[in-house]
Amino acid sequence: MAYRKLGRTSSQRKAMLRDLTTDLLINESIVTTEARAKEIRKTVEKMITLGKRGDLHARRQAATFVRNEIASENFDETTEKYTSTSALQKLFTEIAPRYAERNGGYTRILKTEPRRGDAAPMAIIELV
Repeated sequence: MAYRKLGRTSSQRKAMLRDLTTDLLINESIVTTEARAKEIRKTVEKMITLGKRGDLHARRQAATFVRNEIASENFDETTEKYTSTSALQKLFTEIAPRYAERNGGYTRILKTEPRRGDAAPMAIIELV
């Protein structure tokens, strides 16, 4: 097979990858196991490539995978209203333009010390 099963059923695996991909897009750096980080890399690179395309079809394709979570919330004192940015908006407005001149390789995986308890190899995955 061309992917890791990560000890889960297909629906559980897909949900986990969607969650971790969304978290990485929101926080731009997360700590997870090495195997998960290597799998997340594939989906994040695809999402950023869709963000670079920027058309409506690419936005809809990304919306089917990225969770609808709030990335940031701001309070505008002049209008006295809260404005929020979703993970999808952050992908298309902040992250994708940053990599406009880059052809792939948007993530970096740094290995760290093993997890205490089960000694699973851990890694930090971050956007370059």
